[in-house]
Amino acid sequence: MVAFWIQISFYLLGIGAIAWFFGAVVSPNAGWTVAVALLAYWVVYQLYYLQKTMQWLEDFRLEKVPHGAGTWDLIFAKIYRIAKSGEQQRQQLAETLKDFRSATQAMPDGVVTLDEDNQVIYANEQAEEQLGISNEKDGGRNLINIVRHPDFVAYLNGTDWDKSIVLRGLRDSERVLQLQLIPYGTHQRLLMTRDITQLDRLETTRRDFVANVSHELKTPLTVLSGFLETIRELPVTEAQRNQYLGLMHAQAHRMENIVEDLLVLSKLESTNAPAQEDSIDMREMMDRLTTDANTISRSQHHIECTAASSAKLIGAEDELASAFSNLVSNAIRYTPAGGTIRLTWSINPEGCPVFSVEDTGPGIEPQHLPRLTERFYRVDRSRSRETGGTGLGLAIVKHVATRHQATLLIDSEVGKGSCFSMVFPEKRRVLPA
Repeated sequence: MVAFWIQISFYLLGIGAIAWFFGAVVSPNAGWTVAVALLAYWVVYQLYYLQKTMQWLEDFRLEKVPHGAGTWDLIFAKIYRIAKSGEQQRQQLAETLKDFRSATQAMPDGVVTLDEDNQVIYANEQAEEQLGISNEKDGGRNLINIVRHPDFVAYLNGTDWDKSIVLRGLRDSERVLQLQLIPYGTHQRLLMTRDITQLDRLETTRRDFVANVSHELKTPLTVLSGFLETIRELPVTEAQRNQYLGLMHAQAHRMENIVEDLLVLSKLESTNAPAQEDSIDMREMMDRLTTDANTISRSQHHIECTAASSAKLIGAEDELASAFSNLVSNAIRYTPAGGTIRLTWSINPEGCPVFSVEDTGPGIEPQHLPRLTERFYRVDRSRSRETGGTGLGLAIVKHVATRHQATLLIDSEVGKGSCFSMVFPEKRRVLPA
């Protein structure tokens, strides 16, 4: 700015010196004429560059800096430096914003930035999917008008944001979201969203498991305690004593089976894959299963075994034998005497190995099918206890199937029977040499 006024001063002094010279040499009128002419030229010169400056600013581009002389060159250079600095700052801000959005897109949680009026500034993909909002359509809209949930509206309008809230059924009946509002900057807010549906299901499963296992163990313990108290305090005959001991032994054996199945489940859940896998001769496996089925059935059922393929199966033999045995014992347990149990080993049209157990039992109603593999879930609790089931067999089958990348298929029709099939991936099939 100082240099600018110095140059202006030099211009005016120069005009004054020239006018004085002409006034002294020629005449005073000539001096004034020259002064006015030079001053007019100087004004036109300044207006010309002022016009160029206005045109440049109206269509501003850094690469189109006007050429100037003297003071105007300084002005153009100063404008260029300011604009260049502003452009660099905008680029840095754009890069920072891009990095921020890339970081939020990579996060597993949803992120929504809001202004002081709760209007949406930005939302990452996770937040868009979880809350049902869109950056393109909902930018600038009040979030309360988008997420119409009474608990959320009360939370957003309140001031207690140190704790998160849990919303259920926001977009569908099964989804559970955890949300927390975090103030930042001057008046801005950051809404963090997290899908905790799976965690909520696991917690529910844990609570149900504790309740169920407590209930399952309490019944035989109550029976044992009652018989022990009876034998200790009341006179009983030898026949009664033997009867009571037999019932106590049955209940103790039932508890032992429950504990053993729980240990098997714990072992299956402790690792993601079997420690060792072998090539299993399924014809031999089918023979063993048939023998076991006849033993469990005590010749009360007709057992059929079909090994339609000589292919072997890759897997952990002890785990698969346990899963297959559970399917066979379940079929026998729930099929009335005189019914038929069919064991089949085959290869389906897609080339996948399939082990299936079909029975002619009472069948299962459709509403029970999705929950059959839950621990201790029973269609008929009293009947299951009478037949000696622990309620963990199908849970073990499901875990073994998952560890071998197999699919457990259940097909059942009330009054006609059920068919349980384990369909293994083709890669687990070994064709005979």
